[in-house]
Amino acid sequence: MNSVIQHIGRNVSDLDLLTQSLARSVKHWRAVRGFTLDVLAARAGVSRGMLIQIEQARTNPSLGTVVKIGDALGVSITTLLDYEQGPKVRIVPAEQTVRLWHTEAGSYNRLLAGAEAPGPLEMWEWRLMPGESSASDPHPGGTAELLHVIAGELTLTVDGVEHRVPAGASVSFEANAPHMYGNSDEVPMEMIMAVSVPPVR
Repeated sequence: MNSVIQHIGRNVSDLDLLTQSLARSVKHWRAVRGFTLDVLAARAGVSRGMLIQIEQARTNPSLGTVVKIGDALGVSITTLLDYEQGPKVRIVPAEQTVRLWHTEAGSYNRLLAGAEAPGPLEMWEWRLMPGESSASDPHPGGTAELLHVIAGELTLTVDGVEHRVPAGASVSFEANAPHMYGNSDEVPMEMIMAVSVPPVR
């Protein structure tokens, strides 16, 4: 998988800013939680060496790695990658939304906005081309996802059980089990997704 920074950065300065922001954020939130490198590595399922490289801004980790670290720290991807301390009201212009995953066929997801409320809360835009899918590992217990299908039909698989969600319909589920978003239809599927992760205790 390509690195999360490669998906986001538009030029070298963007890459540097995001790499440095991720380094600062991981160090900051690890200190806030009182986690040693070893504790965070164990909680996130990421090697201690990888964490050291991230905290020293010497690597561009994959999306999966950033998600695991965010889940372990109890903060959103937006928070980990945000290099500007903004006001309480934060408007995200269309050109600044973050595309974190895409395929050559045209499927993608975009992180539209995120907040800490009191745990990570994120809003995503997804587009899946016919025949494509994207799998997700289980999130921490208490994580909820809300999905609204705008076009096409979503095939949502949660813990091995398939659910068909047509355009105009919405679905909510507990995301602490393996799940997959798929498009078995012949037209592109588009949806908006909100993810709420409980705060780390």
